Amino acid sequence: MSSPDLLLVLGDQLERNSPLLASADPRHAIILMAEVHDESTHVPSHKARTALFVSAMRHCRDDFRAAGWTVDYRPLSSTSSTLAGELRQAIARHAPSHVRIVHPGDHRVLTALLQACPELEVLPDTHFLCSLDDFRRHASSRKQLRMEFFYREMRRRYDVLMDKGQPTGGAWNFDAANRQAFDARGPSVLPPPLAFSPDDVTTQVIGEVQRAFPANPGSLDHFDWPVTPAQAELALQDFLDHRLPQFGRYQDAMWTGQPWLYHSRLSAALNLKLLHPLRVIQQAEARYRRGHAPLAAVEGFIRQILGWREYVRGIYWLHMPAYAESNALAASRPLPAFYWTAQTDMRCLHAAIAQTLEFGYAHHIQRLMVTGLFSLLLGVEPRQVHEWYLAMYVDAVEWVELPNSLGMSQYADGGLMASKPYIASGRYIQRMSDYCQACRYNPAESTGPTACPFTTLYWDFLFRHHDLLRRNPRMLPQLRNAGRFAAETRSAIQSQAETLRNSL
Repeated sequence: MSSPDLLLVLGDQLERNSPLLASADPRHAIILMAEVHDESTHVPSHKARTALFVSAMRHCRDDFRAAGWTVDYRPLSSTSSTLAGELRQAIARHAPSHVRIVHPGDHRVLTALLQACPELEVLPDTHFLCSLDDFRRHASSRKQLRMEFFYREMRRRYDVLMDKGQPTGGAWNFDAANRQAFDARGPSVLPPPLAFSPDDVTTQVIGEVQRAFPANPGSLDHFDWPVTPAQAELALQDFLDHRLPQFGRYQDAMWTGQPWLYHSRLSAALNLKLLHPLRVIQQAEARYRRGHAPLAAVEGFIRQILGWREYVRGIYWLHMPAYAESNALAASRPLPAFYWTAQTDMRCLHAAIAQTLEFGYAHHIQRLMVTGLFSLLLGVEPRQVHEWYLAMYVDAVEWVELPNSLGMSQYADGGLMASKPYIASGRYIQRMSDYCQACRYNPAESTGPTACPFTTLYWDFLFRHHDLLRRNPRMLPQLRNAGRFAAETRSAIQSQAETLRNSL
């Protein structure tokens, strides 16, 4: 009998029609899947993140076996500590003729697996709509990369929201109609997102994760994420039916006690490959074409998937591994301890972090303009920020998390991802949420006992980085505002900022 092919399926590669399977014969192939402790401990993974990956993997294993595949499945209780160790042991067990994998989403994982098996065959990841080779060609033809131009190319390539070669509605984006705040009454009665009660497999996983990682952050009390392609499809239809029409208008809004608002909750299913991005995009466009959702909402949603999602993957693989060490602002402070506990009297940070600990979820503005903004203004070392985001969110896979946190949020790449730092005072949070209403700090004040730390640190950030930021034309209005302070006021702000940094 000939030696089998060994097909390694990772926890974020759970599509049932994987390219691995297309090139293999079930009679002469073994699928290897492994739940390894290192993937939950190299950063202290939120319990819900680990449970989601493990439950989705076990459901995928069962589907593979039902389809006639032999699966060598290594559960938490029996695995070595690393994926590389599991691969070496599997090669020793099965003596395969070929060992194959779809391109991983994590440079660390790819490097370790190639070291464990130099003959490893790495197949292109066809889940994505822009191949890595195509992105390299796109990047090589431009002096400066910008997502907007990449997004337009992708719209044309896939004929998404296009009419006779022109963007539908005559514009590429409709931000002017989006990104509004709720009025003082807050959101109306919101349709709750579809929840998936844990089945027997997921219930067992929850118990095992609690026992295996008792010190890891986060709660499993509300675990209701989709863990199969069928559930992910139901979650997609639920979003399209009930929340897409208002998504664009309120995509940047925040409100106490409302973690989901009009967001899709689909990023985790997409990143584990329980949903294909092109199907999500085409389904959203169909809702616009049928008059179910306004163009501004649909375009804003599609841009996140066809634009940002594909773009950040390209950036990641174009610049790794050096990208992970970027620190353009020379930030060096430690991440405040309250990021792991939510024990802070800054109400916006408490709300965003407490929600993250409870659900493993926060939407993009909570991540960018609350937790990310504060660490940027404070001057936290970017790698610590990256590791916190990778640990804390159920949808976190490094290819998407690292460019978003290190580049978009922390400006550590010096402008590769974002054309300017995303900075604002506490006034932005006041405008986009109700967090400031019951907070002891006043976002209009930058000094004194009730000064908002965001506002104090915002002006201090502009003072500290003036020489670097003045080279960026987009920063000149903010720098001019900072330049209007009298020397005495400026000194008071800087003194208060230093006191605040030392207290954290």
